[in-house]
Amino acid sequence: MRTSLVVIGTAVAALVAGCGGAAEPESRQSATSSESGATGASGTSGTSVPLPPEPEPAAEGECPYLDTEFVAQTNGQRVGSVRTSSEDTNPACFFYRPDGDVQLTVRVYVGEEEVARAIVDDAAPVATSNPTAQPTGWEGGYESGDDGAVYAVSKGGHAVVVRTNQQQSVKARSVAVEAITRLGF
Repeated sequence: MRTSLVVIGTAVAALVAGCGGAAEPESRQSATSSESGATGASGTSGTSVPLPPEPEPAAEGECPYLDTEFVAQTNGQRVGSVRTSSEDTNPACFFYRPDGDVQLTVRVYVGEEEVARAIVDDAAPVATSNPTAQPTGWEGGYESGDDGAVYAVSKGGHAVVVRTNQQQSVKARSVAVEAITRLGF
């Protein structure tokens, strides 16, 4: 009889543990994404919020909110060229090494708060990234991998995502903070 109670108790405990789980709030659920590190294509978030398409480089020219020399010094690589996406306001900026490979990208989103949070969660999923709250009032995550680092934060309807080919996420964070400051968010 004692053995039966132990077996039943263990089964009940396993059932309760399996059903209870620590579900995360919908706004912080992990996104299903094929992205990792500094490259990848945006998919749709694990939430029901559809994401805008990932920006693509469209034209050669200076980034309107980041100085090329600042990026070179912060990321630790010379910048060969800069391209921007086709958005009229706050285009994404793509910084290339002299050999033509992308070294750093900055994506800026201004719009709905739910979309801003979903963009950040898609870039640095809450389930796998380290949480961050820098600059003050912004929330998101960062993570590093073999192919680089990402730093993604949002505040209200604003999101900033920085990807670098460097493994040190502090470089991406420094660029994100500078972009946010320069944009006046």
